[in-house]
Amino acid sequence: MTGPDGSALPTRGPGVLLTVEGLCKRFPLPRGFIGTLTNRPTEAVHAIDGISFELQRGEIMALVGESGCGKTTTALTLMGLLEADEGTIRFNGEDVTHLGRSVEAPRATIAALERQSFRREPSFQPTLTMKDLRRQVQMVFQDPYESLNPRATVFETVAEPLEVHGLAGTRDQLLERVRRALEDAGLHPAEDYLWRRPHELSGGQRQRVVIAGALVLEPILLIADEPVSMLDVSIRAEILNLLDDLRTRRGISVLCITHDLGTAAYFTDRIAVMYLGRIVESGPTQAVLAHPLHPYTRALLSVIPVPNPRLRRKRMILTGETPNPVHLPRGCRFHPRCPIATARCAEADPAWREVTPAHSAACHEAVAPG
Repeated sequence: MTGPDGSALPTRGPGVLLTVEGLCKRFPLPRGFIGTLTNRPTEAVHAIDGISFELQRGEIMALVGESGCGKTTTALTLMGLLEADEGTIRFNGEDVTHLGRSVEAPRATIAALERQSFRREPSFQPTLTMKDLRRQVQMVFQDPYESLNPRATVFETVAEPLEVHGLAGTRDQLLERVRRALEDAGLHPAEDYLWRRPHELSGGQRQRVVIAGALVLEPILLIADEPVSMLDVSIRAEILNLLDDLRTRRGISVLCITHDLGTAAYFTDRIAVMYLGRIVESGPTQAVLAHPLHPYTRALLSVIPVPNPRLRRKRMILTGETPNPVHLPRGCRFHPRCPIATARCAEADPAWREVTPAHSAACHEAVAPG
């Protein structure tokens, strides 16, 4: 498969596309005047605290959790918009954890390799740059009202990535690529939208323009951060169906960030549930929905509206507040709110273990169904 400029893109097909191992991101807090005088140790918010997962080619995976659990920070770190403190991110088999946003770092790396005569090797491949990664990984942000330039037309918005990457070509070629991206994003016919500005579009149309801007470079991974949370209920299914259709037609992998398990259940292959910076359960969507292993997952499922009263779950209302991410509780970090917590939960941090095939959880009390 080739990109917009005819160059080869990584193969879409079976296999692991994205591997995350032990990823951590902390945000140091200012010590203040008194803290500086007393040399008080710097404290930090543990936004991501050692998460690991894999995303297969052509797979749609949901990262689910309540606000503040670290979902968006994970997405921004994967995109390179935030620098990881620990852990490894591998994209297409290549370590991209510390690519950096500056073009100077890759140049320095290549210069060092040249001094070691590695370039003489026929199999040598230059280090992937952040610009290369941007072309293959695109992000759809949560709020289409904020992510679009109000002064730019739809054509200018969607065409900008091609111009940045030097793939614009002639005016006719640029127009054709923009038109194709808009059509793939569900804006038919594209000519009706090319010269509009954001204030002339509905919320759903704005989100489709954002998706078109991500698709125009023909990426192989799309990170969608709450792609439907700002939209009316009537058009949420249309956007989710669009993402699923893109997976089918283009072979794109999708990492969907959401707080709503109902949204994840609609179109994802796999779900990873996140709580206070860690993934506490992961497995195939149907397995997680039918037999949740972690009490936090059961609590999230219990509040999903179900039209049929016979199929409704007993509501599981969690008590207390989410612990402070600066001062994490000892043992299982969910135990202060867990309805089935034991003395062991307050002392020992539960190990991550596979309870049933491909379905794992970090909980002392997790048992296989049946």
